[in-house]
Amino acid sequence: MLLPLLLRPPLCLPQASVVLMRCVRTLHCGAPRGLRSQAKNFLWRWRPQRLHGRGRSRKTQSQEEEWRNRNKTALTYIAAAGVGMIGLAYAAVPLYRLYCQATGLGGTAVAGHDTEQVATMTPVKERVIKVTFNADTHASMQWNFRPQQTEIFVVPGETALAFYRAKNPTDKPIIGISTYNVVPFDAGQYFNKIQCFCFEEQRLNPHEEVDMPVFFYIDPEFDNDPRMARVDTITLSYTFFEAKEGQKLPLPGYSYS
Repeated sequence: MLLPLLLRPPLCLPQASVVLMRCVRTLHCGAPRGLRSQAKNFLWRWRPQRLHGRGRSRKTQSQEEEWRNRNKTALTYIAAAGVGMIGLAYAAVPLYRLYCQATGLGGTAVAGHDTEQVATMTPVKERVIKVTFNADTHASMQWNFRPQQTEIFVVPGETALAFYRAKNPTDKPIIGISTYNVVPFDAGQYFNKIQCFCFEEQRLNPHEEVDMPVFFYIDPEFDNDPRMARVDTITLSYTFFEAKEGQKLPLPGYSYS
């Protein structure tokens, strides 16, 4: 009964279980020596197969663990990249604004000045430029805001002082903040502000009215730039917004919608 089973092709798991049981009974029931020998051989052949199967199972578990570690590493890199992109998005606007102020890009007047240059620069008397002033407020801003003068005439290398006036006509305090630009845009790199109220929060109490100075000069190099040869009018424009949490100011030189 046992010999035909042992000579069959490889058995599936249920069939192998039956054969194993018969082999065990053969070994313990005083069967002839030949049958007991066959049973021992079968059990010996079965043992390596089971061990091999266990080895493959361990190998599979090791591969799965390796893939899990790789996935965790990839997710860590993706999360770090996401955080970095969010940080860059928040920093992009102020960094770009500082760049515009330093280079005059987008019609932004250059912030800051070289004290020695201001003291030693030579005015270009034969080049007279008309500077006009414009004032706007955002739709949500309740201030009255206007320039004290509509225009002044300056020459490159000469300092000038202008004023804007702001009034809070409401019965509550309002904090405002302004942005600005220069038209034509290419002239912005030569328009230097020594003193200005832009990008600084201004608080006005109910019905309070203040004058806001703008002290500036046009770099003498303006006269040597071929692109400025036909430019005889420059417009300095300010726009006030109500300062609110989460309020984003427009980039210098670009319209706000």
